[in-house]
Amino acid sequence: MLIRKMAGAAAACTAVVALALTGAASAASASVEGGRAVAPTGAPPTISGATVASVDTLAAGCWYSASHWWCNNVSGAPVYASSGAVVGYMYSNPSWFVCRSDNGGYVGGPHPNRWEWTQADNGNWGWMKDTAIYSETDPLPVCGV
Repeated sequence: MLIRKMAGAAAACTAVVALALTGAASAASASVEGGRAVAPTGAPPTISGATVASVDTLAAGCWYSASHWWCNNVSGAPVYASSGAVVGYMYSNPSWFVCRSDNGGYVGGPHPNRWEWTQADNGNWGWMKDTAIYSETDPLPVCGV
């Protein structure tokens, strides 16, 4: 989804309006209802892998703007299906996320089993490893709450 790569809060609002006008907002409504995170289908992958973002590089927490939670992340980070297959990549930074889960496979870092639910740049939904996110992800809502 190229629209969401726009930077800044005003641009993010424009992207939301553009999605609504084109009818593309329906994909996001599957994961957010009434501004609250809804549990995605399936659990985070049970795969593990190398830590991408160092604990030493953690920045301020993720922030809420324009109907999404935004976090600074590693450009090119893979997004995984619950099966562990890569469904896409996240080249945008910052990127938006819906919710977090601490019940996935081991990824290391300060939250060793945490994964975040998001939409990859190709439009596919999936999980990103917490270690691919520089921002502190504690502010994100827990999936399914």
